[in-house]
Amino acid sequence: MNDAVIDHARQADQPAITPIPLRELLPWVVFGGLLMLLALYFVGAEQGATSLFSGMYVHEFVHDGRHLLGFPCH
Repeated sequence: MNDAVIDHARQADQPAITPIPLRELLPWVVFGGLLMLLALYFVGAEQGATSLFSGMYVHEFVHDGRHLLGFPCH
């Protein structure tokens, strides 16, 4: 019984949630931000003069998402 009380006291000293250091989190935040910018480009601007791919395949693939987000396309 005394061991249980001592173990409980040790657990109370430790924080329940350990913070993630910014040094470890920053590369993932940058990577996620770049992915979001790439997705925004394809949904919002991949057509016409700024097109990276020929044809209308990318435009048709993201067509409904374009309208959902309020980008005009026709």
